[in-house]
Amino acid sequence: MEQAQTPPLTVLGIETSCDETAAAVLRLDANGPTVLGEVVASQFDEHRDYGGVVPEIAARAHAEKCDDVVRETLKASGVSLSDVDGFAATTGPGLVGGVMVGMMTAKALSIATGKPFIGVNHLEGHALSPRLSETVDFPYLLLLVSGGHCQFLRVNGLNDYQRLGSTIDDAVGEAFDKSAKVLGLGFPGGPALERAAAEGDETAVKLPRPLLDRPGLDMSFAGLKTAVLRASEAEPLTRERVCDISASFQAAIRDVLVHKTRTAMQMVRRDLPSDAQPAFVIAGGVGANKTLRSALQGLCEEEGFAFAAPPLKWCTDNGAMIAYAGAMRLALGEQSGMDLAARPRWPLDEASAASAPVFGSGKKGAKA
Repeated sequence: MEQAQTPPLTVLGIETSCDETAAAVLRLDANGPTVLGEVVASQFDEHRDYGGVVPEIAARAHAEKCDDVVRETLKASGVSLSDVDGFAATTGPGLVGGVMVGMMTAKALSIATGKPFIGVNHLEGHALSPRLSETVDFPYLLLLVSGGHCQFLRVNGLNDYQRLGSTIDDAVGEAFDKSAKVLGLGFPGGPALERAAAEGDETAVKLPRPLLDRPGLDMSFAGLKTAVLRASEAEPLTRERVCDISASFQAAIRDVLVHKTRTAMQMVRRDLPSDAQPAFVIAGGVGANKTLRSALQGLCEEEGFAFAAPPLKWCTDNGAMIAYAGAMRLALGEQSGMDLAARPRWPLDEASAASAPVFGSGKKGAKA
């Protein structure tokens, strides 16, 4: 399903699912999306001492910052509230306290202006984010890798997603962050570990490549995280040792994802005409990792797939992707009611989630 032919739409999108308070104003017309302005307020200082995101602190920070971020975004965009055709906000999945802040802000703006409110699945924002900067036709193969999610999806169009495989425990981003914490690399862990890995020897520490001996696309990273902990305890953590463990960990993640992506490509290709060049998309915060990007670009050349990825600023959580998903829905005449509730868990492929749930280690049930 491609974009409906409608007059230009201007949408304000708000994203508050984790530790970034973000907003963007986007205009959608026949030529595609244009981001008019965006602002991201990160919470690094608030969470640094804890080595990870604390949900209660994140929610409070969102409540303190959200109004200012929206105000700054409108100013940067050169538009007023009267120019906005609709207000989109992440409604899940994510840390529910933060999700509620952004969602209620968008609802309040909707009520005050009489313009539509559109609740957006955070994962759908990531899934569509490459289309913010380049033309990527449906369908395409998506590897969604972030702090809370790791899955392969066939993206057939808006609201049409087929889950092909998923992590059965930890997400890649979580494994990066917790391994970085074990190694004393600070917060945010993913970028810090990547920097340390650049100075290390990826062959220095033997780490497992989970589930490569099994068919299918399911993945597991909890054991790899445990292996990093054991490696950190086996010898003194000198700077050289930290860098070697980081490089070895990053290489293990790369090898697993390249292997599984190759399998996914071969699976998707069977359903397409022989002369078609399908597209492969990587999205989510871990998609900013340069080692992983480079390896997957090389794989695309080998397998005959076009490679696509959002710019680094739209890999991590941002308001532009939420505004785009909201604008696409608004273009089709969709909007949400004021009774829409925040969802801490919200799979893109609800049919697969119901028929073949993937159970993780979340305290309140399935993580994925």
